[in-house]
Amino acid sequence: MSGNVADLLWEMLANAGVKRCYGIVGDALNPVIDGLHRNGRIEFIHVRHEEYGVFAAVAEAYLTGNPVAVCGTSGPGVVHLFNGLMDARKEGAPIIAIAGDVETSLIDTEALEELNPYRFFEAASLYTGRLVNPEQARSVINTAILTAVLENGPTVIAIPGNVASADVADHSSEITMPNPPILRPSDADLDQLVKMIDDAKTVAIFGGDGCRDAHDEVVHLAGRLKAPVGYSFRGKQWLEHDNPNAVGMTGLLGYGGAYGAIHQADLLLMLGTDFPFTEFLPGHSVKKVQIDKNPKHIGRRTAVDLGLVGDIKATVTALLKSVREKTDTRFLDKHLVDTNSFYGLMQHYVEKGPEIKPIRPEFLAATLSDLASDDAMFFIDTGTACMWGARHISGGRNRRIFGSFTWASMANAAPNAFGAQLAYPGRQTIALCGDGGFTMLALGDLLTQVQRKTPVLQIILNNGSLDFVSIEQREAGIVPFGVEFENPNFAKVAEAMGAKGIRIEDPGDVRDGLAEALAHKGGPVVVDAVVDPLALSLPSHVPFHTAKGFTLSMAKQVWSGQMDDVIKTIERNVRLV
Repeated sequence: MSGNVADLLWEMLANAGVKRCYGIVGDALNPVIDGLHRNGRIEFIHVRHEEYGVFAAVAEAYLTGNPVAVCGTSGPGVVHLFNGLMDARKEGAPIIAIAGDVETSLIDTEALEELNPYRFFEAASLYTGRLVNPEQARSVINTAILTAVLENGPTVIAIPGNVASADVADHSSEITMPNPPILRPSDADLDQLVKMIDDAKTVAIFGGDGCRDAHDEVVHLAGRLKAPVGYSFRGKQWLEHDNPNAVGMTGLLGYGGAYGAIHQADLLLMLGTDFPFTEFLPGHSVKKVQIDKNPKHIGRRTAVDLGLVGDIKATVTALLKSVREKTDTRFLDKHLVDTNSFYGLMQHYVEKGPEIKPIRPEFLAATLSDLASDDAMFFIDTGTACMWGARHISGGRNRRIFGSFTWASMANAAPNAFGAQLAYPGRQTIALCGDGGFTMLALGDLLTQVQRKTPVLQIILNNGSLDFVSIEQREAGIVPFGVEFENPNFAKVAEAMGAKGIRIEDPGDVRDGLAEALAHKGGPVVVDAVVDPLALSLPSHVPFHTAKGFTLSMAKQVWSGQMDDVIKTIERNVRLV
């Protein structure tokens, strides 16, 4: 092709499968965006904040598996990309960031808005290329695209305006996208694994996001081994549904029999998980095998007896050919009973929900899960939204549950849902938002949703605080401080901005209000749900340091004259109401 560097860039990105670019234009980016306009094959999504655009792109890229572009102009615009790119790296989303750069004659002169892309993006980017002459263009663009797609993460192309507008020699814009390789352990390693499984009296499975394409294989293996299956939050959507051996999650979000199962088994198979909360993983009393396609994950959270590098689907498929079936179901039955018992406890505030005011978030989340379609996509903010989403949003073969589960950034849910709606137009996209996260980032770009008429449902857990931070402070034995704030009536704010607003204050209105919101198709909806700020969730296992911290915090609150708050917290979380 002939043209300038910007033309080559967008043609190669389009040929690689990029359909959208999220961002904000600016002076250093103008030649680049002009090339995008000429190209016509990639849609430009103008957002109000670059970070919002990256979070939207992360959800699109993760769910579709296709690369997505984002852009920001030199200096401040580039800086706004960083947090979203960190999220892309942690969640495994192929994002290609186009970073505006100062003209080549100004590099290293501390010019206005100058930023060294290599140093700045070092933590967030798998590959950073800086175009300083047209001759590099094809090589740098090719490397950025292939790295993003094949390593499932973000890359950065920094482009000065004068390079973007420079003529490029007649280079091909074609790009070869290889299919992912089949990766499994060697036969010798598989033989060792088979022997460990056959020798173990009881086996448990704990799976993560690496089981994304391996649901049927893992469920088949669990059935053959009579193994209970627990999962991380990232593994929930892949392993919870259609799984008779499912025993829930572990960790502070945990529920069911997962903690007991993985601690009481003779052998634990950790499949595609890099679960970071080591205090919830078993110690030396349990033999552990970890299988992951990323060798850096092997053994870094807990010591393992055997570490294998491989794709979970390919590895389990090979394993099923050799492993013997177990017949004793007592271990599995015990932990399924524990799971059902804990599920009954979780249902207390769901069943009593219509009678309790302020609205219990458990009741709100469970009602939402019940009303949403079988192929709904749920996006969950970091914070207490994760507690209620993990426990009360049910997975399904065609449902998706996504959030900043590894990077744990605030304010991801609304932009995630926006990006998913653009990728899957008309499909239910639901954001369960904290009020802190919504006011941090989502409120401004509600205007973007209004402008594009995207039917995104945003449900705000309006409790007037950074509730999860408050819980963390109590876990640490600290009296909650610096976490409360005043909120507006979000429904009225949404209406003023051109969206549909629904405020729910009475528990009797929850079902009808959510049903009305889900039925709205003409654009975005904001549901302002005023929920109980004192609601807590008790995990299936409470570490000693957590219990000690809560006890100390409660005592300090009493000593500081907050006895009424302590009594209210106890009343609302021990099923007295």
